[in-house]
Parts: sequence; C-alpha cells; structure tokens
Amino acid sequence: MGIFDKFKRGLEKSRNAVFGKLSGLFQDRKLDDSVFAEMEEILIAADVGVDTALWLVERVRQAARREKLTDTARLSILLQAAMEEALSGVDSQMRMSASGPTLYLFVGVNGVGKTTTIGKLARRYQQQGTQVILAAADTFRAAATEQLVIWGERAGCTVVRQGPGADPAAVVYDAIVAAKSRLADVILCDTAGRLHNKANLMAELAKIQKVVARELPGAPHEVLLVLDGTTGQNALNQTQAFQEVVSVSGIVVTKLDGTAKGGVILPIVREYGIPVKWVGLGEGIEDLEPFDSAAFSAAVCQP
Repeated sequence: MGIFDKFKRGLEKSRNAVFGKLSGLFQDRKLDDSVFAEMEEILIAADVGVDTALWLVERVRQAARREKLTDTARLSILLQAAMEEALSGVDSQMRMSASGPTLYLFVGVNGVGKTTTIGKLARRYQQQGTQVILAAADTFRAAATEQLVIWGERAGCTVVRQGPGADPAAVVYDAIVAAKSRLADVILCDTAGRLHNKANLMAELAKIQKVVARELPGAPHEVLLVLDGTTGQNALNQTQAFQEVVSVSGIVVTKLDGTAKGGVILPIVREYGIPVKWVGLGEGIEDLEPFDSAAFSAAVCQP
C-alpha cells in the first residue's frame, strides 16, 4: 500500500468531517462570499482552529481571484494547495547524530500513546537493521516501565531500566553507557508526563538534558512531543504547555485513524512552526508512518 493510500485509509474520519461537508461547496455552484463563509465554518468545526481556518480560506480566496474563477469546481484543489503551504517550511526528517549514538527524547502527558509510539518506532528501526536501546525513564509509573519492557521484547531490543522512583536521568545515563558499549545506533527515551506539576517535570527534563548533553554532545537530537489526535484543540494546549518546559523539535500525532479531528495538525505546524514527524494511522504495529504533508493534504481534500 502506497503512502497516499495509507493516509487516505487512516484519515477516513477526518476526510469525512472535512471533505464530506465541503463536497456541497465543490459541486457546480456560483463562487461568492457565502461559499468562503461556509468553508471557514466547516474548517473550524473540523478542529483546524480559527486562525488557521481564516488563513486557509484567505489563501483559497486569493488563488480563486488570481484564476478568475466564477464557480466552485476547483476549490478542492485550491484548498489542498493551501493546506500543503500551511504545512511547508518545516523539516519532517528525523535528525541523526554525525557520530556515535543518536538519542531521541519523548515527552507528553500520560495516556497519549507515548510508550506505544516508542515501541513501534523501535521495531521499525530494528527491522531496518538499526540497533536500538530503550530507556525506561518514566520511573513515576511502574506500568510505563513494564509496558516498555514488553515492547522491547516484541521489537527485539534492550530496555535499560531501574526500580520505581529511580532518578530518570540515571536511567538515561545507563542507556547511553549501554549504547556506547554495544555500538547501538539509536536510544529512545521514555519520560514521565506529569504536566500538572510543571516545576517537577521541568526539573526532571532539565536534569536529563544536562546528562545527555554531557555524555553525547549535540544530544538530544530530537525532543518529540507525543499528542493524542482524538483530543483535537486540546493538543494545541499541550503543545503550548510543553514548549514552556522543553524545546520541542518535532511532533508525533497518535490515533488519527480513530478521530475526525485530524485537522489539528494544521495549526500545530502553522502556528507553532513545529514539524510533525510521525503519525499513527491505525492500531497495528506497522501503522506508525513518517508524516507526509502532500499525502495528508490530498487524503483530506480528495473524495
């Protein structure tokens, strides 16, 4: 299955929420201000957000004016182009270390699929011949460590852990030592998601980053914020909150296949300038995909 087909299948609910309601506008209809007003309302309802919805509609309006359009037949194409523009200008490629292990730090509130995402990514890398070590640095929840161990077994990679309540930075340090000694390529670090207590979380992440920077110059190579796509606009609130705690370099959006709120990807990228790196398009172990802005825009806008 090609990347467009994967996105189209995974974004079916979001496509129905957007294109299904816009299809009436895309039929043979006179192009006037009422069309753009309806488009704006539909996009806002699809969790695109007010600011980004206004921006998209204005882009479509300008393009329609340039093409001297009098009907709505080409509006879906213009909207798709506007979405691609909104998602452009950010690099969705994963950064890699020039030498030594690459370290990725995963952050996010509890319940968003952070540990599952790490496990799926570990399996993907292992299948590509990349040796991975997992760091169970969410020592606040014993269940998080247990879940990561299960994923480590499924992916065939080592999990570095300590007991409940251990120092997360010490776990990450041990993982770096293990990666160096075993010549591993990538370290994936889970972290706690205690956003209700930012002071503790900030201190914890700051200590982890200090250890990482000391042991691996240039690391962490990515700080990936994992967001649950079903939460819609709340994902924007979480993005803002974590940006205040740590410098987020990329986003992972999970559970897109189970929601009609996939439009939230657009304001995350356009308003925060943070690239979406990965998206979850299904429950299967293979359903974590690199984000593709063209495939996303086409999957949402095409019938």
